Amino acid sequence: MGKDKLRKFAENLTFENLIQPEFDDIFHRDYPLKGRWAEDFFKNANPITLELGCGKGEYTVGLGAANPGRNFIGVDIKGARMWRGAKTATEMGLANVGFLRTRIEFIESFFGPEEVSEVWITFPDPQLKKGREKKRLTSPLFLERYARFLKPGGSINLKTDSRELHDYTLKVIDVNGLPCEIASADIYGEGLADTYPTLKIKTAYERRFLEEGKPITYLRFGLGAPDRREFTMVFDD
Repeated sequence: MGKDKLRKFAENLTFENLIQPEFDDIFHRDYPLKGRWAEDFFKNANPITLELGCGKGEYTVGLGAANPGRNFIGVDIKGARMWRGAKTATEMGLANVGFLRTRIEFIESFFGPEEVSEVWITFPDPQLKKGREKKRLTSPLFLERYARFLKPGGSINLKTDSRELHDYTLKVIDVNGLPCEIASADIYGEGLADTYPTLKIKTAYERRFLEEGKPITYLRFGLGAPDRREFTMVFDD
């Protein structure tokens, strides 16, 4: 392991806005902050938004800076990447921004019923290989996880350069009869980013994709009835 990565891991331990539980703390058990993020971590009653697969935390920090009346948590497993987001939020004094280092498969161990108001998924690995549908963060298996902690009327936001993931998610929405508020195949070409300023927040990945001429897609949808817990799988042809 390189010295720079070791330095970042060591500095991560000093950040008050970064939670790094041990595997034994969450495997088949609830983490102590589950259901208590507002009271014990943010110490306010503001709505909570998650960014899943946050990488360096650019979107989490951008959302937090633009929305001081809401709380934001970036979730990822890569500690060296999250170092950047935790450090930037600390330097900016963003008390409404936090980070959680864990696998998204364990997300139910951290958030209780109706604890989260909104979920953002920005430029995730589209998992395009045959048979990888279950790994996609908008697959029905993951939507079932989100449904267990998303508030009624809460939204899922998918922003990606992958037209394949965009179209797959549209199919999941259609097959499961989910309410879709916004569907755009090109947020800049269609002018949607001018209507919704949060869409103008750019990660390093997005800047690169735009330089390559790739359109950026966006979906905003809900999970339907509050008591819904099962969704129909959609498989690639």
